[in-house]
Amino acid sequence: MVFDASTRRSEALAVFRKALDRAGVETPALDARVLVMEALGCDATDLALRPEAVLGDAGAERLRRFLARRLAGEPVGRILGEREFWGLAFELSPDTLEPRPDTETVVAAALEALSATAEARILDFGVGSGCILVALLHERPRAWGLGIDRSAGALTVAARNARRHGVRPRAAFAASDWAAAVAGRFDLIVSNPPYIPSADISRLAPEVRDHDPRLALDGGPDGLDAFRAILADARRLLAPAGRLVVEVGDGQAEAVARLARGQGLAVTGVSADLAGRPRAVALSAG
Repeated sequence: MVFDASTRRSEALAVFRKALDRAGVETPALDARVLVMEALGCDATDLALRPEAVLGDAGAERLRRFLARRLAGEPVGRILGEREFWGLAFELSPDTLEPRPDTETVVAAALEALSATAEARILDFGVGSGCILVALLHERPRAWGLGIDRSAGALTVAARNARRHGVRPRAAFAASDWAAAVAGRFDLIVSNPPYIPSADISRLAPEVRDHDPRLALDGGPDGLDAFRAILADARRLLAPAGRLVVEVGDGQAEAVARLARGQGLAVTGVSADLAGRPRAVALSAG
């Protein structure tokens, strides 16, 4: 069925969902509802109360484009241009990784190490959209943060997200190859670094492989290159009682712990994500 101006909302929603279901999309009903609401500029209540309302020319055109993009494997967040993380909406761009629920494990672990009242200094390596740093600053109003990234485009987006959520006065952003241009001491260092082994990237889901920046995915031959770089400078950058929390890929927690111990760091905890997989490793300078 081709959407046109006279198509009713209920019909459009059903067709959209069925097309996604046939294409093997994991959450066809949810994706259809979110994209239909965005295309029509309505919320869930309006959609439910006015199912017989027609799309109109503009709505039909947007729905056709959204459906084509989703069927081509583009994630919903990329189509919308933003993704929710830690209850906050984050702007995305081709330069940024799309935030995922697993990474909230890093935020939760970091908050445990960060006093609610302290004037803490936070360093985020590979800041991307800014989701981790902004979430932490949002939860800790007396903290100050520095976001580091190799991508100028990502830094621009991170700064906009910090401004959007009212933490920009307490956030700075700078380009650096990991810690090369970073000095000083920090109470908390966080990172969701690239950790996919290079040879595995071609086997990732199209939503990830074709839309997330490779710079944010490729962790080198064994997936651990970024961890080596971060851990090598951790003792120099951590305050005496500081903590480091990093996100790790499946099966990497023990390997990262070994690398950390080799740099004189102590493992203080490993947190699991919602699927029960080790996802965040917390470290200290001992």
